[in-house]
Amino acid sequence: KVELGQVDVIYDKSASYDFFSITKDLEPPGSMFETRQYKFKFGSVDKQNETYSGINVRLRYFVRLVVIRNYAMNITKEIDMVVQNLYPPPELNNTIKMEVGIEDCLHIEFEYDKSKYHMKDVVVGKVYFLLVRIKIKHMELNIIRRETTGAQSAQQTDNETLTKFEIMDGAPVKDQCIPVRLYLTGFELTPTYKNVQNKFSVRYFLNLVLVDEEDRRYFKQQEIFIWRKKIG
Repeated sequence: KVELGQVDVIYDKSASYDFFSITKDLEPPGSMFETRQYKFKFGSVDKQNETYSGINVRLRYFVRLVVIRNYAMNITKEIDMVVQNLYPPPELNNTIKMEVGIEDCLHIEFEYDKSKYHMKDVVVGKVYFLLVRIKIKHMELNIIRRETTGAQSAQQTDNETLTKFEIMDGAPVKDQCIPVRLYLTGFELTPTYKNVQNKFSVRYFLNLVLVDEEDRRYFKQQEIFIWRKKIG
């Protein structure tokens, strides 16, 4: 027989969950003495969730072949397959604009051209220095993936920094504008996932980081939404 569909919580195997399963019997009880080939298909199967492999959770689609034997242990073979889903561009895609700072020391304004990006998109923005009274050494833009697993009473959250992209080297001056252009191609992104099968969520953040000459770090995070435009 063959079957498929599972969410695995890596740190707690007891929490694994078969969210989808179809079973097909390929051969009636009896004896088999030669190699045989079988044709089968899973028709009209709605695979709403994508394949995902993270730090503490993975969502798998697989075909599991089981040969049931009375005289010995069953023979089991699993073959994974990848599911990806395409989505249309979001109807609303607002710009991001925020002001942050430290009183009487630092005041910056940053903006990004939009808040929702496809996985091969480009982050375009600007950083304005309205007040600079501390010695900045450099500035970088990070992409952070935040994976949350488990129920609310026992959630586990892991942050993974996918890239640290330096956008300024040296001390800025008042009224200086620093352009931002970060290509998302090449990073191991997934779409944003929200409460998949009530088991996990995956969110993405742009993290603007300033480092002063004493290696103190000042940062501001802003959540973005990632969606899949093309297969691959």
